[in-house]
Amino acid sequence: MTITGRDVSDELFGRLRSEWPEEALIILTEVIAWENASSKFNRALRVPSQELWERQKAEGRKQK
Repeated sequence: MTITGRDVSDELFGRLRSEWPEEALIILTEVIAWENASSKFNRALRVPSQELWERQKAEGRKQK
């Protein structure tokens, strides 16, 4: 979703709506949008990562 031109499929949107109230989806969308804007801003200005999290290897999947 944070890639320009990417969209949420109707199927995924329907699943989210069946599990979460509208207010929660609004907040989730707001957080995703903020993180997207922040990461693009930081990258453009060469702000380095603060290394606040470490990617965990999902069971049964290769870590990228």
